[in-house]
Amino acid sequence: MDATTRPLRIPPEMTIYAEKHDIFDMLQCMVRQLVIDKPEDPIQYLIGMLKKGNFEVPRVILLGPPASGKRTVAKALCERTQAIHIMVEHIMKEDPDFSGEPQRYQERGEAIPHDLWIRMIQQRLSRIDCVRRGWVLEGIPRTREEALGLQEAGIAPEHIVVLEAPDDVLIERSLGKRIDPETGDVYHVAFMRPEDETVRKRLQPPKEALSEEQTALRLKQYHSHAHTLLRTYERHLRYVNADQPHVDVCAQVLTHVLARQRSSAPHTPRILLFGPPGSGKSLQARLLAKKYNIVDICSGKLIKAVYADESCTGDLIKPYLEAGEPVPDSIVLQIVTARLSRLDCTTRGWVVHGFPRDMEQAEKLQETSHIPSRVFFLDMTDEVAVERLSLRAVDPVTGERYHTLYRPPSCPEVQARLVFNPKDREIEVMQRLEEYWAHLPLLQDFYPDAIHINADQDPHAIFESIESRLVGRLPKTLMNSQP
Repeated sequence: MDATTRPLRIPPEMTIYAEKHDIFDMLQCMVRQLVIDKPEDPIQYLIGMLKKGNFEVPRVILLGPPASGKRTVAKALCERTQAIHIMVEHIMKEDPDFSGEPQRYQERGEAIPHDLWIRMIQQRLSRIDCVRRGWVLEGIPRTREEALGLQEAGIAPEHIVVLEAPDDVLIERSLGKRIDPETGDVYHVAFMRPEDETVRKRLQPPKEALSEEQTALRLKQYHSHAHTLLRTYERHLRYVNADQPHVDVCAQVLTHVLARQRSSAPHTPRILLFGPPGSGKSLQARLLAKKYNIVDICSGKLIKAVYADESCTGDLIKPYLEAGEPVPDSIVLQIVTARLSRLDCTTRGWVVHGFPRDMEQAEKLQETSHIPSRVFFLDMTDEVAVERLSLRAVDPVTGERYHTLYRPPSCPEVQARLVFNPKDREIEVMQRLEEYWAHLPLLQDFYPDAIHINADQDPHAIFESIESRLVGRLPKTLMNSQP
């Protein structure tokens, strides 16, 4: 970037790097924690945060009444994300710095003081395993007072999930609850039986099995605190119906936790549209460009424009176009990257269609600084593609486009003068489709995070599907951190 020139042109590499590593969100997080903790030495504090590393770890509070399945969901969630499962029992067992004070309160049958309990939670969550891998607090906080104490201590979860179910269902679950003494996993005699016969034989009732009356009393106690507790987090709650198979409950919670919150970070859309001939790539590109003010780049039109402007590159591709031969990949890449490097593309974003056509072109594009942030495949069958293309025509007088099946002309006079493009003959279309399908598997492998959209539907429905995946952030990848 040349600081002496105006206006300043920010290289596309800077934007790609910032978005790839979530630089804006990382700075936002660091400033937020700086304001919360108010350290004496802000610089060393920020250096310490950076040394700890991962900012994209799950920080989840899982709440719900007794027997709602919190333990099962928490274990499944931690297994998939590698986060640390934290329960009240875990915090009570770990006492490195409190000299047995919490246990003495328990032995006397007294409640642990609020300030001490908050410090115990804070200490556990500040350990390196929770910092690097994230955490899931099961059934913590239990009251509004605890919730406010955690907030004052700077413990801010990204997600608060509340499991809910009718009391009669919860009582039935509590009475049928069974524990695997070797693993601690929770099962139920009717709703969640283990598949392994060996595990099934060693199941036992909980050590402190509750009667129906005791369970009802615990539910009453939970409800007495739940209203004020949940009001503390009311803007961030996600309710999940626990009265359904535990597999579905776990899937819903996991989807919610992996969904990233909306970011205020600046984002420059860089979109690739793939699809067979007739899938509507050009139309979707126009709609995206119009709504989001991004640059619509069709590789075919771009090459024709370069040919028409009689530049050096135009003279270079002239022999190929006049002979009806494909322009070499190196020249096409040069033309496309030159267009993507212009100021409007780097500042507003772009949507490219018609390029890359094969694996080799995709690899060459990836080697440049113009890396897409979203890739879409518009999927449709050959039959639909042939029907769309072979029956379309143009009125040479008005330039109006028609389709003999979906949009026929209103009068015989227009019908008589319609012109069909020779390239839209069925045999020509089938050849283009064969070429597309031949390269498709490798392109799909090259863009594993690409989004597939059904293109055999109304164009506005397709646009809404694309748009919904464009404005939201991509889900978090599952953590692979080691303890």
